[in-house]
Amino acid sequence: MEKKMLSVLISICLICFPFLFRGSMMKQNLIVFFSKGVVSTLVDTYVVSEKRVAYPIRPFPGVFRTNIIFDMLFFPLLSVIWVKQTYNDGLWTILLKSLTWSVPMSITQWFLVKYTRLIQWKKWSPFHTFGSVSFTLFIIRGLVSVVKRLDQAKSTQY
Repeated sequence: MEKKMLSVLISICLICFPFLFRGSMMKQNLIVFFSKGVVSTLVDTYVVSEKRVAYPIRPFPGVFRTNIIFDMLFFPLLSVIWVKQTYNDGLWTILLKSLTWSVPMSITQWFLVKYTRLIQWKKWSPFHTFGSVSFTLFIIRGLVSVVKRLDQAKSTQY
């Protein structure tokens, strides 16, 4: 069942991919996608190496100890959507909207831990998930703000 779930997740991500990466914000979306992939992979690699979380069923288990579908495809795509959702918002609105992502992600991960073998928590809880998802979202959103300001400064020079 778990491998089927991962296949469905890959399919959904691949179907959504072209719709998220079109238009004038393509450069920014690619920066968000690849940055989130790097940040998620680094955080997850640390957490797995500390034996707080394990992924018993994952692609390429001989190569990766983390679930690369989550780290390099699913979470980055969700971050692209989140950045689009918060692009013109102020700090407080961004903080409130982050709850619409980190709370469901924590609940979903808890569900996956409880009812599947995709994720196994050892020294972890939904609160850790909430904190790590929020942390990575804010890092990526901060990066977007920097890129946005650099683009504005560049356009005012010309």
